[in-house]
Amino acid sequence: MIIKTKRLILREMNMDDFEALSKVLGDERIMQYYPHSFNEEMIKNWITCNIERYLTFGFGLWAVCLKETGEMIGDCGLTIQRINGKMKPEIGYHIRYDMQQKGYAKEASMAVRDWTFTNTPFKKIYAYMKHTNIPSINCAISWGCHLEDEYIDEINDITKVYVITKEEWNNR
Repeated sequence: MIIKTKRLILREMNMDDFEALSKVLGDERIMQYYPHSFNEEMIKNWITCNIERYLTFGFGLWAVCLKETGEMIGDCGLTIQRINGKMKPEIGYHIRYDMQQKGYAKEASMAVRDWTFTNTPFKKIYAYMKHTNIPSINCAISWGCHLEDEYIDEINDITKVYVITKEEWNNR
């Protein structure tokens, strides 16, 4: 499975992506809205989990690579997440620190959004994040989401939930 955008290629990740993904998930600056950055074992499990998602669901978090060089700069994709007690389709992403603020997260998220509404039966796609994660909030809004809910949880204190419907996507 490959998705191409103007500047990016999204493809299934594999264990060869470990080193590149370590620069993302192992970076405390990027993972500041998570309980902690990831160690080597957690990164390997992350890759394995996504490979299993591809086999089970046909989607997961994909490697985000620069089209020009093939360099992996992060991940972005569709997963099923527990959001306020219900399992929902969610677009998530992580972009390497030196590649942030270049529009890659938005570009990748829009491609995943379009792929999702074209290739799955989902009528809504969600993005959820810690209430203080302003960059992710702004990214979700940039690809068409609006605030639907917020709730208190153990990890994020307050979690904000953004959504876009297929109807809104069709009418954009």
